[in-house]
Amino acid sequence: MNEYFKDTLANGLRLITIEMPHLHSAEMACHIEVGGQDETAELAGISHFLEHILFRGTQSHPTSFQLERAFEAIGGAVNASTDAESTCYHSRLHPRHIGEGAALFASMLQTPLFLDVAVERRIILEEALEDLNEQGEEISTDNLTSRLLWPGHPLALPTVGTAESIGRISEADLRRHHKTYYSPANTVIAVAGNVRRGDVLAAVEKAFCGWQGTTPPPRLAPPSPPEDVRPESVWVKDSDSQLAIQLAFRTPGRGHGSTMPLRVLRWILSWGGASRLMLRLREELGLTYNVEANLSMLADCGCFTVDLSVAPENLVCSIEEVLKVVGELCCSEVPEEELTGVIRAYLFDLEFNCDHTEAMVSRYGWGELAGYLRTIEADRRDVTAITAGRLLQAARELFDPANLKVAVVGPWRPAERTLVEKLLADFRRG
Repeated sequence: MNEYFKDTLANGLRLITIEMPHLHSAEMACHIEVGGQDETAELAGISHFLEHILFRGTQSHPTSFQLERAFEAIGGAVNASTDAESTCYHSRLHPRHIGEGAALFASMLQTPLFLDVAVERRIILEEALEDLNEQGEEISTDNLTSRLLWPGHPLALPTVGTAESIGRISEADLRRHHKTYYSPANTVIAVAGNVRRGDVLAAVEKAFCGWQGTTPPPRLAPPSPPEDVRPESVWVKDSDSQLAIQLAFRTPGRGHGSTMPLRVLRWILSWGGASRLMLRLREELGLTYNVEANLSMLADCGCFTVDLSVAPENLVCSIEEVLKVVGELCCSEVPEEELTGVIRAYLFDLEFNCDHTEAMVSRYGWGELAGYLRTIEADRRDVTAITAGRLLQAARELFDPANLKVAVVGPWRPAERTLVEKLLADFRRG
């Protein structure tokens, strides 16, 4: 049985169908290859702004209310998201109404009316304020470490944009951005659920066959990391009761051979209460309620992050313990029993994903868009081939002091900052 089917329309639009006949629902997702990486500082956030505008009305459904109601009438709950590389519009649908769903998405992507720009600007500005403190300073640790990881590059800009850039984006800018990036050749549609390939193909061809567009411009490559770099940190005062901390390590892009080892390292550090970070910092030392590792891999670069929140008096010892835990992975191989348990859990998670249409349209739809389509069988094969020696090699490459950036936000004190900066300077010395 095929994990998925791929069809390409005459206009270049790619369609991925994942048949899941045991389900009672379906999910349709439209992946557009445009995001924060395609923007300038002057118009930062325009991809996200455009995502919002497409919900404001189309030629077939002139108001946001009509559009929402049309999706609801076929079992839908339409939503969207924008990240550094892509924008995705998605909705649950009843399997008998794939044709109507395709027509609604086609209307959104092809014929938006660009209504209520001023109203939407106010909404997005409110969203952007979530990342600022009372003084207007950036307090998102993700955004702060991105500035250190990718200086002078679009990846250093917040996806939502800045107050200044959001304020200057005009309707003309939005129309130009839409014309440049919203095209069939730049789009992948994925449908998963109780559907048949032939029915889905017929519905999508009917809705999208008349769509035409241009080839978008190439992206700016991320800056190469300078040689002989030491760990860097950024500190922002905030009146919260806790400190938000992120340690971010720069990684290669997703096509690099270390992708699967890095995924397994993330699970070793941050999978359940028995994972290394949770066991040490929460269960043994009581320093935090939760500590989480995440891996974000883009086409040409990425980052491995560790996030936690702690009381101000626990700042120094928390960062010291995180550095110890990741440092241990660079000194000795993961014991066989631990590695076997993590790989077993990873394999279970792959199986569990087969019950979720959202996971399937993301895996195969986004994967096709990104040129990184990974079947479940390929992931299963690669994860079972992971060895303790390969993990040790990957950890030593990843947890290099030159790759480390740290953001601390909250009521920190200068004395603790000095101690933390010394810890960073001494990380893996010798």
